[in-house]
Amino acid sequence: MQKSKNIFELDPERLATTDEDGHRVYLYPEKVTGKWHDRRSIVYWFLIGFYLVLPWININGKPALKVDIFHREFVFLGGTIHGVEPILMFLALISGLFFMAFMTSVFGRVWCGWACPQTVFIQSIFLKIEALIEGTPKRRRDLDVAPWNAEKILKRSLKWGIYLLISLHIAHTFVGYFVGPRDLLLMSLHSPLENWPLFLATMILTAIFLADFGWFREQFCLVMCPYGRIQSVMMDDNSLVVAYDVARGEPRTGTVPKGSEGDCVNCYHCVKVCPTGIDIRRGTQLECIQCTMCIDACDNIMDRLGKPQGLIKYASGSGKKHKVLTPRSTAYGLIGLGLLGLFFFSLNASTHLTLVFLRSKIPFTVTREGKVMNNFQLKLTHQGSTTPAIEFRIKEQNLSDKIEIITPNHPTIVNDADKKIMIFFRFDPTILVGGQVKATVQVEDALTKTMIAEKEVSLVGPDH
Repeated sequence: MQKSKNIFELDPERLATTDEDGHRVYLYPEKVTGKWHDRRSIVYWFLIGFYLVLPWININGKPALKVDIFHREFVFLGGTIHGVEPILMFLALISGLFFMAFMTSVFGRVWCGWACPQTVFIQSIFLKIEALIEGTPKRRRDLDVAPWNAEKILKRSLKWGIYLLISLHIAHTFVGYFVGPRDLLLMSLHSPLENWPLFLATMILTAIFLADFGWFREQFCLVMCPYGRIQSVMMDDNSLVVAYDVARGEPRTGTVPKGSEGDCVNCYHCVKVCPTGIDIRRGTQLECIQCTMCIDACDNIMDRLGKPQGLIKYASGSGKKHKVLTPRSTAYGLIGLGLLGLFFFSLNASTHLTLVFLRSKIPFTVTREGKVMNNFQLKLTHQGSTTPAIEFRIKEQNLSDKIEIITPNHPTIVNDADKKIMIFFRFDPTILVGGQVKATVQVEDALTKTMIAEKEVSLVGPDH
């Protein structure tokens, strides 16, 4: 196949990031300015600031967001949940998935171009550092093929050194969401051997961020990210995409006699600025992350030529007027809201105190006084942020004076997510019917004397 004279004329049969032999072709996207660039920059820096600052904000003496896996503690905006149940995690994840499906069905791959950490950090920080040190895209391209001389070694060392420092900071912030940034700062002042598992995890994350943001870049979007693969399931003809106006742009300048061409002047600026190296004029493509850079690039050219903007623009996939609600997006939205409501219902229920009685291996014993003793291990599960002091009593009035409840401490302080105590029931065998009796154990707050939980338990003894 004869190579095109224009290096930006892409081969229709392969990715722009691979050559004829399947080797990687590195991209050097050009800088672009415009209204969409300005809007994205505001969003990007807001997200970066939010990511870096959030764990340092303390509410009620705790980080605004902390996911402490080791101690099974989840902190969010001052509230604490202990021992998060799997159902809560499942509902949170699945509701988030349907919310993303709703956003994708309406706005297309808005996540990829506007909020994905991959895009945010690369566009806002890493590419800017590369351009500052190595220069324009042409200079960066020339530097790549240049021999290893003093200039190349200096520039590459400086660039990757700065990349390393930034990746370390991103990784430490990420780990701070799990252990708390202040605790992490104190740990970092000591020898790494004192907290070597955490140190090792942080270094692995640093290496991943460094390799991904500094070298792998668009390959992650093209090869590894599953979102681009499943977007077709979430989108329909109404979903917003970055689209080229074929009717207005074709035929392109240089392909037909002068005077009969469309508005596209075939300048390739839309290709030059694309971070994944595609030609948007070929239609909606899997590699497009809807970053809007091609829109700004084309609008700038149209302004210079005195033609109206919008040759490349946001539009529905069908080209018709965009609608926010369609049967698909409505279904995603309703399912997501339903799952979110179920999550909050389960969350509210999970903060209540629950009781699990585990009978000892010996069902019962009889004391010298002729009383029957039942021994249980009681598991108290409480995911709320309070540490109540509790007392036990029998609910049934005909049994409350006949059954004595004995616990190690009175009142019992529930200061753990999962607390286990030994609890004894002592009673006269005359209350047994057929060798057993059922009683309801109520738990009340020792301070307010309000009932906060109850559980039926079966007491056994000799069958006379």
